Amino acid sequence: MTTATRAVPRTALPEDPLGPFPIRHSVGRNIVGGFFLVMGGVHLGLVSADPEAYSGFADRGLFPFVRDGWDQIVMAEPVVYGLLLMAAEIAMGAALLVGGHAARYGWLGVIAFHLLLLLFGWGAWVWSIPALAVLVPLAMRDLRTSKEPLS
Repeated sequence: MTTATRAVPRTALPEDPLGPFPIRHSVGRNIVGGFFLVMGGVHLGLVSADPEAYSGFADRGLFPFVRDGWDQIVMAEPVVYGLLLMAAEIAMGAALLVGGHAARYGWLGVIAFHLLLLLFGWGAWVWSIPALAVLVPLAMRDLRTSKEPLS
């Protein structure tokens, strides 16, 4: 008995920015999400131990509005802003760990966070540029392989 099969044309998938990658796409998202949860805990520790630890962070900011804004706004209430930073990092990390539609917001927040860090001086570039070089392809890969439509 012969069975006829119909050839189904394959649609081209978008090229993976990471190329052939030996691990599932969600592993990178989970690592970044976990990292941001841990960093939220670090900020809770900083606020609890010494909120003045944030005082010199913007000293090498690229623009006067960054340096002055940090001193006049953030350092006026370092506990409040340290806790807001903690909450934002925990929210981004949790969104990435939840996955699905929430992960889109997590990736957007994580990438925006690192872009904003660039305003704080060349020292922040040492961390942010390599981080963005990893985060952007991971986000693109994760969003392309997501089963939910991009709407």
